[in-house]
Amino acid sequence: MWFAVLMERAVRRERVFRDRSNPLEVYNDDEIISRFRLTREAILRLTDELEDVLGPTTARSHSIPALLQLCTALRFYATGSFLNTVGDTVGLSKASVSRVVYRVSGALSERLPQFPVEPAELSRLKRGFYNISRFPNVVGAIDGTHVKIQAPFENEHLFVNRKGHHSLNIQAVCDHNLKFLNCVARWPGSVHDSRILQHSQLFEAFEEGMIDGILLGDSGYPLKPWLLTPFLNPTTPAQRKYNTAHCSTRNTIERAFGVLKRRFHCLHGELRMIPERVCKIVCATVVLHNMAR
Repeated sequence: MWFAVLMERAVRRERVFRDRSNPLEVYNDDEIISRFRLTREAILRLTDELEDVLGPTTARSHSIPALLQLCTALRFYATGSFLNTVGDTVGLSKASVSRVVYRVSGALSERLPQFPVEPAELSRLKRGFYNISRFPNVVGAIDGTHVKIQAPFENEHLFVNRKGHHSLNIQAVCDHNLKFLNCVARWPGSVHDSRILQHSQLFEAFEEGMIDGILLGDSGYPLKPWLLTPFLNPTTPAQRKYNTAHCSTRNTIERAFGVLKRRFHCLHGELRMIPERVCKIVCATVVLHNMAR
């Protein structure tokens, strides 16, 4: 009797291949943007660019095509739902969705923007910021934002931010059109914004004079010749006028973070993954945000 039970359990369960229809053939243009946050043309173009990385190397075992992988990841970014919920909408298992999100996030994170150093591009940035509140020589607005994560198993205390939540501290610089010019997404939530900046390549580039222009930051950053912060207690009309112009110009980074988190709701809630995976997801959404802008 016991032998028969063991043999029954040892029989391999038959694999079930779900229907994997092309999402772009199911929805119209408005529904695609609502569900995946990108246009049909942008998704197809991005699929072609990532084909070498995402494309299956074999046709065995119903391998997942690059287009479906990208749509699966986009759906996860847009909703922040459980992996099995996302899998139910595209015909994939929870394990497959997890692998797909990791693979797509890694491919997209390699495309993070690099802060421009070309004089023509810096001049364009200065004109754009000047048109906001007539603040001269500004090439970017800098700030940090927190992305909630599940408490990690290793070094858990380092990820607790000042509000008592587990998070990653994401530092970014944006332009006047709310597009990100630079993003650093690898620091625990307990690390201060100023420390993240001091350990970044961007800090070295400005300190060495490689970038002609200034950044605008809040009072949490140190005052530098290339990094201007507001007066804490303005006492003269000139200081108050400076603070007004500074606030309205630097406000672009606050709005950029708001648009990013609303566009990709996975950043607005809690990401239930290890910090290394969350870093890749954040970088991937930054790249997609710039495409959408």
